[in-house]
Amino acid sequence: MHYIPHLSSDKKLAAVIIAQQSLKLKKRKNVTVRLCASIMSQQLSTKVADVIYKRFLNLFDGEEPNPEQILSIKPEKLRSIGLSNAKVMYVQNVARFALQEGLDHKHLGKKSNEEVILHLTKIKGVGRWTAEMILMFTLGREDVFAVDDLGIQQAMQKLYQLKAADKKLLKKRMLSISEKWSPYRTYACMHLWRWKDAK
Repeated sequence: MHYIPHLSSDKKLAAVIIAQQSLKLKKRKNVTVRLCASIMSQQLSTKVADVIYKRFLNLFDGEEPNPEQILSIKPEKLRSIGLSNAKVMYVQNVARFALQEGLDHKHLGKKSNEEVILHLTKIKGVGRWTAEMILMFTLGREDVFAVDDLGIQQAMQKLYQLKAADKKLLKKRMLSISEKWSPYRTYACMHLWRWKDAK
C-alpha cells in the first residue's frame, strides 16, 4: 500500500506493519449515524458496542436512519437497547445538530481536520476523540493521530518503552514520535490498534 514505505522509515513501527496485512480506509456518507455509533461505543468493548448498534438499527428495520427518524424514537425505547440516559441525550443531540447545523459529508469534506473537530465538538456529548474517529473512519482522512486514545497510548508505551506515569509527558513524546509518520498517521494508528489487540 502507498503508505508503507513512508511509515517503514520508523524501524519499530515497520516491524509491526510487516507482520500485518495492509489496511485501507473507507469513506462513509451517513455522518449522523456514524457519530451516534461512536457515542454508543464509548467506554464499551467492541463486542458489546456492536450488539447495541445492531439493536439501534433494528429500531429502523435494519436500515440507517435519518435525523428525523432518530428523534421520532422515544427516549425509553433508546434506553431499552442498552443506552444510558446520558447516551440517549447525546444521540438526540447529534440528530438535532444534523438538522439545525448540518452534518453533510460533502460539506465536512471541504473542511480541514481541525475545522471538522471544531464543528463536531459543538455537539454536547461529542469530544475530540469522537471527532477524530469520524475523521478517520467516516471521512477517510489519512493523517489523524488520536493521542488521547487509550489503545494507542498503551501500544506506544509498549513499542517505544514510554513511561505512563506523567500523562502530559507521555502525550508530548507520542506526538513527537508521530510527527515522522505524517501524512499517514491514521494508518499508523490502525496498525498500532491491530498490533495491541493481537497481543
